[in-house]
Amino acid sequence: MPLLPREPFVFPDHLLTTAPPPEDEGCWWVLHTRPRAEKALARKILRSGLSFFLPLYKRQWRSRGRLLSSYNPLFTGYVFLHGDRESRRQALETNLVANCLPVPDQAQLHSDLFGVHQLMTSGSSLSPEERLQPGTPVEIIAGALAGLEGTLLRTGTRMRFYVEVKFLQRGVSAELEGWMIRPLGAPRPARTPA
Repeated sequence: MPLLPREPFVFPDHLLTTAPPPEDEGCWWVLHTRPRAEKALARKILRSGLSFFLPLYKRQWRSRGRLLSSYNPLFTGYVFLHGDRESRRQALETNLVANCLPVPDQAQLHSDLFGVHQLMTSGSSLSPEERLQPGTPVEIIAGALAGLEGTLLRTGTRMRFYVEVKFLQRGVSAELEGWMIRPLGAPRPARTPA
């Protein structure tokens, strides 16, 4: 049972389910938060009606025989804000932002966040990953994440699919079965008639 229910992690809901928003609607800003202030900042941004994304994952542990869980940020210390300079100013006025990082490649960041959002909404078990060495680039060919591209990782005997937010040099991974992926550049499997 979670200690607290999962709070809204994206606003508006369609922010990462469509193509990148037009440039006249603003751009992405990476807000580096004060320590352990990601959720507090997201709450304040949400109350202001600003567009944001705070990727979360469910963490579980045992304490005195009880299974506990909580929702933690996938990218500790970061909240992604989408808006104009006025939106940025409002976020900075919360006094929860240590630094606001400009994003030189807006399309790449949107694409990376889109992949992270897809992993979150798929129901896969996620875990944060830090500055990993590049592995085999793969594409998922089956399941809820079909069409998503990322990197294959091995953790012991388990296979994990990794989507990186290049701007932060961090990412998120989900466990997959080998039959669900193919190396990028490999021919697509032929469909068999039903």
